[in-house]
Amino acid sequence: MSELQIRRKGGAARLNWPKILNAACRLIERESPGLAQLAARLSVGRSELQRQFTRRLGVSPKAYSQALALHRLAAAGGMRRTALAAVFDAGFGTSSAAYAAAAENLGVAPGRLRKTLEVGWWMGLSDLGWMLLAATRRGVCWLTFGEEPGAMLQELRAAFPRAHLYNDQARLYAWFEQVREFVLLPREALDLPVDIQGTAFQSRVWRALRQIPLGQTASYSGVARRLGEPRATRAVAAACARNRVALLIPCHRVVAANGDPAGYRWGVGRKQELLARETALTHDSPAGKAQARLAKHG
Repeated sequence: MSELQIRRKGGAARLNWPKILNAACRLIERESPGLAQLAARLSVGRSELQRQFTRRLGVSPKAYSQALALHRLAAAGGMRRTALAAVFDAGFGTSSAAYAAAAENLGVAPGRLRKTLEVGWWMGLSDLGWMLLAATRRGVCWLTFGEEPGAMLQELRAAFPRAHLYNDQARLYAWFEQVREFVLLPREALDLPVDIQGTAFQSRVWRALRQIPLGQTASYSGVARRLGEPRATRAVAAACARNRVALLIPCHRVVAANGDPAGYRWGVGRKQELLARETALTHDSPAGKAQARLAKHG
């Protein structure tokens, strides 16, 4: 059976749309095929692909392809001799169309994308919506989820007001793919270099969060006690809220004392979805099943 299919209990197969849509995103990112060609490559119906892509990921395949054209424009703007050359190399038919699209989605005209830059970024769709990854030469400094690509880029700029940002697909795409696969199938820890700054206490909290195993959670007060600071529950919560690298520092695994998900910088719905997937996968693993049997028989 194809990995793009999963089997029902009765034995019949159905399409594994999360896998299919991840594969569709990769094809669009690499080749920008039309909808008909994309559907043919994935062996699915054209109209159903359009419907599933739009419903599950929030944008149509065509809109996603156009957004990626803007990414390429941002990347090319720093290398081409003129802004006009970058416009046409990115796939825009006219400079006016590129200026309008860049102003609306990137908040900057094509000519201004030619500055010397220092922080690379790459954005694409994941199973949890738009995902933006940015990195210095030392490691990932920003990993966020959102609904509006332009607003996400503006937030990145506001967080690094003195940095020059540039599209760095060539360097960051492999890291992006690792995170995207983890979102879909969180089977093992994400081991990517991280470059984030915080206070001494925040750094201690972030290190403690990275020690929470996949499929498990800890309470804010529990983390505080582990750090030897039992009265620092609110400070732990504040450190979680200031986490800039979703998943790499798994603050989604910290919940309220009563088990409620509490807050999450990128939406409580995403937090609940991540925890549900991690719990399901670890419980379905051989080790997870053995642990469950031991717990059941005491």
